[in-house]
Amino acid sequence: MAETTDDRLRLLIERVERLEEEKKGIAEDIRGVYAEAKAVGYDAKIMRRVVALRKMKPDDRREMESVLDLYKAALGLE
Repeated sequence: MAETTDDRLRLLIERVERLEEEKKGIAEDIRGVYAEAKAVGYDAKIMRRVVALRKMKPDDRREMESVLDLYKAALGLE
């Protein structure tokens, strides 16, 4: 039983390691896309913000924007 548990643990660890390597490769690819966008004149920071906004649910995005507008108004930023 212990050997089976050890094998399973080893396999799980190896899967995580492979996925971490894939994640590293994907992160490099994403950085490359942002670099390409910047090279043709797009603002990578704004693109990252747009990507984050697109990930949000519409209701959550509207609520966040509403609170942000409230905070900006309170601080005299608008």
